[in-house]
Amino acid sequence: MDRELVRKLLVEAGATRNRDVLADILRTAYDLAGDDADRLDLKITRDALREMRAAYRLFAPYRDVRKVTVFGSARTLRTDPLYDHAKALASELADNGWFVVTGAGPGIMAAATEGAGPERSLGVTIRLPFEDTSVGPLSGSDRVVSMKYFFTRKLMLMKESSGFVSLPGGFGTLDETLELLTLLQTGKATPAPVVLLDVPGQTYWQGWETFVRDELVGPGWVAPHDVDLYTITDSVDEAVDAIRGFWRNYQGIRWVGDRLVIRLRGEPADAEVAALAEEFADVASDGGIERTAPLAAEVSDDDSLHLHRLILTYDVRKGGRFREMIRALNGLASAPPL
Repeated sequence: MDRELVRKLLVEAGATRNRDVLADILRTAYDLAGDDADRLDLKITRDALREMRAAYRLFAPYRDVRKVTVFGSARTLRTDPLYDHAKALASELADNGWFVVTGAGPGIMAAATEGAGPERSLGVTIRLPFEDTSVGPLSGSDRVVSMKYFFTRKLMLMKESSGFVSLPGGFGTLDETLELLTLLQTGKATPAPVVLLDVPGQTYWQGWETFVRDELVGPGWVAPHDVDLYTITDSVDEAVDAIRGFWRNYQGIRWVGDRLVIRLRGEPADAEVAALAEEFADVASDGGIERTAPLAAEVSDDDSLHLHRLILTYDVRKGGRFREMIRALNGLASAPPL
């Protein structure tokens, strides 16, 4: 595709940032036109891009607000204790400044939206041929976007949030939960807290974990430390503490080349850094964890320069162990109060 034509299209669209990426998108569309692609393939591409654009526009005004995604069954009744649990969880998180993101349907999704209130809720619904998924509290509002494809919906439900809570549900809930854990395990998603929430007396997640430990960890399909990627509880207070506590000191990561920068609210003491380096030497492929000033790439982007930093060469196969390291970072004496 002619470079000058691409430039003119971007100018006409008013693009002033990220022109290199936008140019690649235009060139990919142009290349598809020359591939003699199947009509269905083209429609999937078209619809997926439209849906992602709509979702990006929905979430853009709330980019700097912490969000928690709540997964659970659309079939949960208002009389089910799980409904009240989801509602109380969302209410408490909203009271602490969080937005609540759901699939914008009935059941657990409606409970979480009711708990947070429409002013602190966002929704990404799915169109199904056999079930009305647009009857939740956000129906008809400008805080919900509708998706045709599950994969685009899951992308937005996971991409935008800093915490996740799954309540019992069917295949869809398990699919969302397992995909989330897969992304965290493989380093394809930014580390975030995952809470599997039940109600007292029910054993949905305990039974699920028995299967994980016996049939996945036992034969070696997943590592023993991968069970640290999630927290199982039947307490709303414990669930909220797990979500909020994850961000007490730890504030995120950034890759700079092959090095991982960990950002912290509190400045760790020398003894704390040394203890971390010893305890989590297996997380760093070269065994080293050090304090660092903002790197040149971060300075160039003016990227959270006020935060303190550790740096390491991270072994991405150690997702569960890295979750343990985050817990240790949040427990340092130098960590500020929540």
